[in-house]
Amino acid sequence: MDENLVSIIMPAYNSQRFIGETIQSVQAQTYPNWELLITDDCSVPEVELVVSSYSKLDPRVKYFKLKENSGPAVARNNSIANAKGRYLAFLDSDDLWMPEKLKTQLDFMQTKGCHFSYTYYQRMKEDGVRYSYINECPDSLNYNQLLRNTAISTLTVIVDRAKYKDVSLEKGWGYDDYVLWLDLLRQGGIALCLPKSLAFYRVVESSVSSKKVRATKWVWRILREHENINVFKSSYYISCFCINAFLKRTRLNFWI
Repeated sequence: MDENLVSIIMPAYNSQRFIGETIQSVQAQTYPNWELLITDDCSVPEVELVVSSYSKLDPRVKYFKLKENSGPAVARNNSIANAKGRYLAFLDSDDLWMPEKLKTQLDFMQTKGCHFSYTYYQRMKEDGVRYSYINECPDSLNYNQLLRNTAISTLTVIVDRAKYKDVSLEKGWGYDDYVLWLDLLRQGGIALCLPKSLAFYRVVESSVSSKKVRATKWVWRILREHENINVFKSSYYISCFCINAFLKRTRLNFWI
């Protein structure tokens, strides 16, 4: 394991319109010691063509392809299995980072002695037009707090995997990344927020998590079946989730 290497975990599925711009935002990082591990979840051929145009010129960009369509959790796990870095950063194939993202966040983690961090972020439209509003997050989250607030956005996360027994995702929960954050925080400690917007989340109408009702059902199932929380506590947590989602949409920075 390379102590100073950041392994960037990226699943890709039919993201040929956006993935080139996403790769460019990684290549623009002021912190140069990274590898980008892209796992193609059986996309159309154009995805491989776009990625290969970058990987041929930059060996830090690495391409893998699954034999069958298996979902983002399996794609991310494949990238994690091939990662050589101590630090894992997560980025989807249609989102973007600010150039200083990795350096600023690594400095923050090392200064704070932090093993799990996330940041503020901004949303952008499908055509790349960026909203000025910054999505702020709680200063820190432990396991119990995360049960009632899914505030951690995947494209902002960096994890020091040397500090955890296992960093891998479970397939089939909808919010597979949320399940991973719960698994990590259940092992102890807290996740810390760097209060700066360093990433742009692209709102794509066809994205897996775009439907609010379905997302609520996913969280309920995670609470009841994955976390084995009784119906009364789950009802409380899902109420908090809905309230926090509403507050986020109405741009009120308050968390339960």
